Amino acid sequence: MDYDYLKYAASMNPDMLESLIRDYGQEVWNYAFLIGRNRSLADDITQDVFIRAYRHLDSFRGEASVKTWLLRITRNLSYNYKNSAFFRRTILPGRIIPNGQQRSAEQAFLDEEATNEVWRHVFSLPAKHREILLLHARHQLSMTEIASLLGIPEGTAKSRLFAARQKLSRLLKEEGTYETFI
Repeated sequence: MDYDYLKYAASMNPDMLESLIRDYGQEVWNYAFLIGRNRSLADDITQDVFIRAYRHLDSFRGEASVKTWLLRITRNLSYNYKNSAFFRRTILPGRIIPNGQQRSAEQAFLDEEATNEVWRHVFSLPAKHREILLLHARHQLSMTEIASLLGIPEGTAKSRLFAARQKLSRLLKEEGTYETFI
């Protein structure tokens, strides 16, 4: 039944996306919130889930229900968001500001400079390392998606990401400004 629903929906216009959101949106949001424990993160993840689902309707094989498929996407995206919080890793732990406090203009400038310095190092990496870091950390793609996009085996994508993180960590440590990136 669910498989037929998606096949029919795939031939429809974007109103189908509304239908998916109406039918499964709350469950997807609840699951994203359960994993991330953050309302705005759950909002972002939920939006991304339905965009990805809509874009990849043709890849749904009907081996699971639509709900299971959407929750799998939710889980993967949620853990990607949690595990690869790129900008959180680029700021020194001492620079995190407790709730209720304002950053000074000087602190805001220093934080922005630190982030810009990390980006400069990312863009100084060889293309294959830069690309895999950006796909994983910035675009939140899974290893499977990255491997497929780059036309390489998933194991190669994983080892390339590991090597890219190691190189970036080494660059940041050499500079002496940052602790570890990984």
